[in-house]
Amino acid sequence: MKFLTAHIYCVFLFFKFCKMSLNKLALLRYKTIDNCLRNRYRKWTLEDLIEKVSEALYEMEGITTGVGKRTIQADIQLMRSNKLGYNAPIVVSHRKYYSYSDLKYSINSSKVSESDITKLQEIVGVLKQMSGFDYLDEISDIVARLENSIQKTVTSGQNLIQLEGNQLLKGIEHITPLYRAIARKIPLLISYQSFKAAVPSQFVYFPYLLKEYRNRWFLICRKRNQQELMTLALDRIVEWMEMSPKDYEAYEGVDFERYFSDTIGVTKSVKNRAVKVILKVDNQNAPYIHTKPLHTSQQVLKVEGDYTLFRIDVILNFELEREILGFGEQMEVMSPRILRHAIKKRLAKASAFYQ
Repeated sequence: MKFLTAHIYCVFLFFKFCKMSLNKLALLRYKTIDNCLRNRYRKWTLEDLIEKVSEALYEMEGITTGVGKRTIQADIQLMRSNKLGYNAPIVVSHRKYYSYSDLKYSINSSKVSESDITKLQEIVGVLKQMSGFDYLDEISDIVARLENSIQKTVTSGQNLIQLEGNQLLKGIEHITPLYRAIARKIPLLISYQSFKAAVPSQFVYFPYLLKEYRNRWFLICRKRNQQELMTLALDRIVEWMEMSPKDYEAYEGVDFERYFSDTIGVTKSVKNRAVKVILKVDNQNAPYIHTKPLHTSQQVLKVEGDYTLFRIDVILNFELEREILGFGEQMEVMSPRILRHAIKKRLAKASAFYQ
């Protein structure tokens, strides 16, 4: 118990260190000031900076009280200093206009101090030991990201990790503000255009959950005056705006923590129920299914000379079919019959392209 408590205390120290190093709101102010001063096509007075920072605090954090003159002056002094490792070359011309003397400077390019690197390396070492615990499995990729960032800072070399991502992916700019809308229970007026629609349609939605699937993000929500849950792809959202929180309607009877527990992907309705799916995989490729299960319900039913039978309990949807089709001739659907027929039909249609 003492050992466990010590590890929890280390996590507390980690987050305490992060909080002490840079307060969230202060970091937002520094980034806003940095973005302003990097814009060489405008002259920035102290009043301009105060206005921009106030706008950013309202947009990102919902803070309506703005920010004071002394706060921005103190931020500028801190950015100029070495306390955060910025050493920002902020100069004042004509006793009025703020700018960077170095045209290429940005706080994003600043190096982490050696003392901070040492502290982070020690924290990463503790976190790596902790990641063996089942209840802390989720921190393993955070540890890897931290270690990679520190390694790159120390050596100024190449990344040691390449994480899956798509820089051209649309809609990711909606994630943070939508998350806040869900947390604050705010209805949204969303202009949405599906791939099948010629023009966008606009409705009021009640947001409940953000979900990622294969590096694509979705909003689980309900349209006003309708009972069915809907799944909106963030990359198909044209624009949206917040409505009055007093009109928000919660969705009763669904535990969103478990809503997708029987689902591969995001296509689902409340009425869907999981079915037993039996898959036959040749033993040359069965190890891939063993090491990367199709679903958490996966189990082995039988191992024969040249094949293995797997069972998963999931709802039948488009993503399941696409997952099975991805294995091609290496996987055969044994049951249910409706899924076997659907896969057979799609394979026959695909095969016709190559006749």
